[in-house]
Amino acid sequence: MLSPSCTMACSRTCSRILGLSLGTAALFAAGANVALLFPNWDVTYLLRGLIGRHAMLGSGLWGGGLMVLTAATLISVMGWRYCCFSKSVPCLSLLTALFSSGLALLGALICFITSGVALKDGPFCMFDVSFFNQTQTWKYGYPFKDMHNRNYLYDHSLWNSVCREPSKAVVWHVSFFSTLLCISLFQLLLVVIHFINSFLGLFCSLCEKQ
Repeated sequence: MLSPSCTMACSRTCSRILGLSLGTAALFAAGANVALLFPNWDVTYLLRGLIGRHAMLGSGLWGGGLMVLTAATLISVMGWRYCCFSKSVPCLSLLTALFSSGLALLGALICFITSGVALKDGPFCMFDVSFFNQTQTWKYGYPFKDMHNRNYLYDHSLWNSVCREPSKAVVWHVSFFSTLLCISLFQLLLVVIHFINSFLGLFCSLCEKQ
């Protein structure tokens, strides 16, 4: 059976790994969101205001990015300077763990929900409205949002036949929002592990003092 001091050392090591992993995931999330602002790496769509609301919301930048990165920094500090927390007030470690977990959980959850809704609604692009039996010819919008009889995520024949501009809009949209969805899900998993690890470290620190 592991001693409390040995378990605390493992807990500190785990915090360092979790902090590094969360920080790396946050940077990837921010990068994926930036890519969504520049379809086909073309800045003109952003300058013309032709970017979808899900990408403009920037949940990968401030949610899965900045908020998670801030939490990752706190977690890393707890891992590298855990003794400073334990020697002062045990509750300080718990409060820091709760705050960092809550911050990362909120940021990752916002990014996860936004990415899921974005994949459901489909890309913002120019499409032929006559395809939907209307009078106008071309307009920008969400052509797949009200397409209840067919799901564009499974029907790949729609990917190149509906959206005219930007080119490969569906591929770009699906690729990067799927990436954001996976990253935020990974972040949520790391938050749960951090929460358990923090309580384990706090419990062992209390046992060591007795």
